[in-house]
Amino acid sequence: MASLKARLQHSVTPNAFRAYLAEFISTFFFVFAAVGSALSSRKLMPDVAPDPSSLVVVAVATAFALSVAVFIAANISGGHVNPAVTFGMAVGGHITIPMAIFYWIAQMLGSIMACLLLKVTTVGQHVPMHAIPQEMTGFGASMLEGVMTFALVYTVYAAGDPRRGVLGAIGPLAIGLIAGANVLASGPFTGGSMNPAYSFGSAVIGGSFRNQAVYWVGPLVGAAIAGILYDNVVFPAQAPDSLTGISDGVGV
Repeated sequence: MASLKARLQHSVTPNAFRAYLAEFISTFFFVFAAVGSALSSRKLMPDVAPDPSSLVVVAVATAFALSVAVFIAANISGGHVNPAVTFGMAVGGHITIPMAIFYWIAQMLGSIMACLLLKVTTVGQHVPMHAIPQEMTGFGASMLEGVMTFALVYTVYAAGDPRRGVLGAIGPLAIGLIAGANVLASGPFTGGSMNPAYSFGSAVIGGSFRNQAVYWVGPLVGAAIAGILYDNVVFPAQAPDSLTGISDGVGV
């Protein structure tokens, strides 16, 4: 009981509120750029079938925006920018459950506000929402989102691991690159969300929650597996010298 009380108190400190604000701002920036790139691509090519160039536009915007969003919040909140990342960190014991809940709230509010701003400023343009094609099952789409989110959260763990040394801006860049690559890999199938807040915000403003479970179940499961695997199997805390051994082996 005392531990729960201490965790609750820790989640309402000034530093904690700064972290929530940082998550709100960084998620806002990311979703604004990602959704805005899809809007712009559709505006430039109206009434035509989707083509590879529009997918590349969204992937590049996703990579750049996520790299920046993570970088600007990394020293304040950890730069999660994603409820799945927060969930993966909570499963790994890197953030308390009360703080994770507040992170989720901040992230979803940031996403909703970004989509709302785009809706208002683009004179009522329809906000793009994540969806799956008719021939694809919800289970298959969840699996795809789960695998991509696993890759994303695993990269987040690796990029933020102090045992790897100071990575500086390379860590956020690596996170952005894996996200952009995943969009290229899955854009025609699920939209390449990997981020429940991203999908939730566009669904709220777009007015449709169809297949929304795909963008929560898959990413949360993939994130949890990534956190458990990285911290307990691949790079456990009790083996701080393992990375050195691997590096030495590769260098031979």
